[in-house]
Amino acid sequence: MKHKYGRMLGSTATVAALLVSMAACTSEEGGGSSDSASEDGCGLEIGFFGAYTGENANLGIAIYRGAELAINQYNEEHPDCQVEYVIFDSGGSEETAPGLAQEAVAHENLIGVIGPAFSGESSAANPIFEEAGVPLITASATNPDLANQGWTVWHRLLGNDASQGPAAARYIQNVLQAQAVFVIDDTTTYGEGLANEVRDTLGDLVVGNSTIQPGQADFSAVITQLQASGADTVFFGGYYAEAGPFVRQLRAAGSQATFVAADGVRDPAFIEGAGPEAAEGAILTCPCIPPSEAEGTFYEDYQEAYGEDPGTYGPEAYDAATIFLAGIEAGATTREEMNEFIDNYEGQGVTKQIRFQENGELDESVIEIWAYRVENGQIVQDQVIPAE
Repeated sequence: MKHKYGRMLGSTATVAALLVSMAACTSEEGGGSSDSASEDGCGLEIGFFGAYTGENANLGIAIYRGAELAINQYNEEHPDCQVEYVIFDSGGSEETAPGLAQEAVAHENLIGVIGPAFSGESSAANPIFEEAGVPLITASATNPDLANQGWTVWHRLLGNDASQGPAAARYIQNVLQAQAVFVIDDTTTYGEGLANEVRDTLGDLVVGNSTIQPGQADFSAVITQLQASGADTVFFGGYYAEAGPFVRQLRAAGSQATFVAADGVRDPAFIEGAGPEAAEGAILTCPCIPPSEAEGTFYEDYQEAYGEDPGTYGPEAYDAATIFLAGIEAGATTREEMNEFIDNYEGQGVTKQIRFQENGELDESVIEIWAYRVENGQIVQDQVIPAE
């Protein structure tokens, strides 16, 4: 039976009131389990698994903080029954992810994980979480294949690149009216998968392809290929750490090709790496809402807590944490109970109406892909990209 929950708003008092009402509803339907490490939910742990350090740490920190805000609000209203927030800093590395996942699942009180944050580390770590029965809600990993592995603990709180890639291609074709597109990927699970979606959708509009490597600093060979192709637009599948220097060098070489990238580049660090003048006019897509569009008081609460605007996927991470907290409040105090709670969850978050399909994906009807643009040194919202 599905549990139906009311709207998740960003104020502490409202979240607390909703959680209490959810708990009352769920307890009538069965409540918790006697095999829990903490039958009353006190001392349970919610983990963050993602890059808190490293070249692309800004993306991970935004997710960490979005979830931290929800957990702090919950703990303020439950001073005698706290939920612990534990960080598992992957640095975004696929190589270190399996060992870190083993460390995480050894935490007896770990009731669930927000993440893994990136697609590559998800592929590496998720089988370990699956074996241990640790529920996962990723607020950011977008590779479509993650939904096709048969994992029973995995859930994705955003659209995947099978939605984002074609949407980016439609924007390139219909809004930019590009005539010739050069596609680049960074060979990662995320970047290559996303670029392939764009390639497949654009078809004959693609006049050239190339790859770069994570950590690469000199892009002159790729830029020479791009200029020789006659492309008026370039799509970049990768992260901001390489995208910024690439665009700086692209403009220095005299190319005015419109630069288009996706959520892995949607961060102020991209503008810092490229320089405001070189980054001007760049288009960035994302299956994430503009933070200022979040429901309730999330945007104001985040600004008050951290002194800055929420980063990419901060609102989505807030929703992920709130689902886990609602589960604890409803009496889900074991990993198995929490996973069942998430599978049956239905409610309005600060980002969207949330309901997961059997494969862990969101209901397709709630997925939106936004286009953003760089304007005067800032990333500003442009439009929701229309569906076909």
